[in-house]
Amino acid sequence: MKCTRKVAAKVLMFVCIAVLALAGCSSGSSSNSENEQSSSNNGSAAGGADVSANGHATNEAGQEGGSQFPITIKHALGETVIPSKPERVATIAWANHDVALALGVVPVGFSEANYGVEDDSGLLPWTKQRLEELGVTEPNIFRDAAGLDFEAISDAEPDVILAAYSGITQEEYDTLSQIAPVVAYPAQPWVISWREQIRMNALGMGLEAEGEQLIKETEQFIADKAAEHPEMKGVKAAFIAFSPSDLSSFWVYMPGDPRGEFLQELGMVFPESIYDYATPDTGFALALSAEHADALNEADILVTYGDEALLAALQADPMFGKVPAVRRGSMVLIPDGTPLAASLNPNPLSIQYTTDEYVSLIEEAIQKMND
Repeated sequence: MKCTRKVAAKVLMFVCIAVLALAGCSSGSSSNSENEQSSSNNGSAAGGADVSANGHATNEAGQEGGSQFPITIKHALGETVIPSKPERVATIAWANHDVALALGVVPVGFSEANYGVEDDSGLLPWTKQRLEELGVTEPNIFRDAAGLDFEAISDAEPDVILAAYSGITQEEYDTLSQIAPVVAYPAQPWVISWREQIRMNALGMGLEAEGEQLIKETEQFIADKAAEHPEMKGVKAAFIAFSPSDLSSFWVYMPGDPRGEFLQELGMVFPESIYDYATPDTGFALALSAEHADALNEADILVTYGDEALLAALQADPMFGKVPAVRRGSMVLIPDGTPLAASLNPNPLSIQYTTDEYVSLIEEAIQKMND
C-alpha cells in the first residue's frame, strides 16, 4: 500500500512498497473451518494442466480446461507444481487472503495488514467482516510486518502458499517452496490487477471456475457503480503519491498498478502525457522529479494519499501550483493510514466495502473542475 520512497513502500505493500502485500509470517497454529481449502507439495505435471502467468489453465492437448491436477503455474520466479487439490491454504503479503476468503476459503494462516488498520487486530474491516460471515473468530495471523516468519508459515502446515500479490524475492520464494508450493506474481513485484490476483490465487486453490465467477460478479458491481455516476466517464485521472515533507519528487501509479487500473474501470482515463516519461522498466509506479510536474497538466483530477494540508502545500509550491488540477483543488485526498487508503489497492472484498465512499470523493473533485 507511498509518498516518498518510504511511503511508497508503506502504501504499496505492507511497507513493502505496495503497502500491501506484505510479507508475512508469525507464529503459527492453524485456524480451522469447514471452508478451509488449499494445495499440496511438489509433483509431476504429467496429465495435468499448465498455467501461464495470464492465469489460464490448459490440459496436455492444449485445450482450455478447469483446475485439473497436477497443475503447473508459471510465474516470475519459476514454475510451481501443485499435485492435487489443496486442503490447507496459507497466504502471505497483501490481499491474497482476501481473495481466498471471498471464495469461501479460510486460510490456515495469513499475513497481518500493517497499513490502514485502526486497532491491533492486524485485520482490515472487510477482512474482519468476511471472517465473521464465515464464523471464524480466531484466525491465524502471521505477525510479519518486519519480514517473513518462515517458522510460523511452516507451523501452519500449508499445502499451498498464495503470494500472487507480493514482492517476494527469489531467495524468499526458494525458502517458502521448501514448505509448500508457492504461487508468486506473474511478472513484476507488486504489479498485478485484482483480476489476476483472483485468477492466480483461485488456480492455486483448485477453484478456477469459482474464481472466474467471482471476477464476473466483481466486474458487474464496478460496472453498476460506474453507471450510477456517469459524470466520471472520460475524466482524465491519475493516482499520485507525494511526500508532504519533501515535494522534490512524486510518484505516478501506472495503469498496470491496481490503483491506476481501478480509476479506469470506473470510466476514467489515464492522461496520455504521462506515458512520455515511462520506460519498459517503469513497473507499477513512475518516479519523477518536481521539475516534471507539468506531466500532470492533462489530468482533470488527481487522486492521492493526503489531506488539506498537503493540498495547500502543493498549491503554494512553485511547480505543482501550476498544475491545473492542483490549482483548482480537483484532488481526491485520501487520509493516509485509513481503511479507505488501504482499499485503493483493490481486491474483491475491499471493492465491495469502500467503493461508495471512494466514488463520493471522486465526485467532489470532478465538481471542482468547473469552479
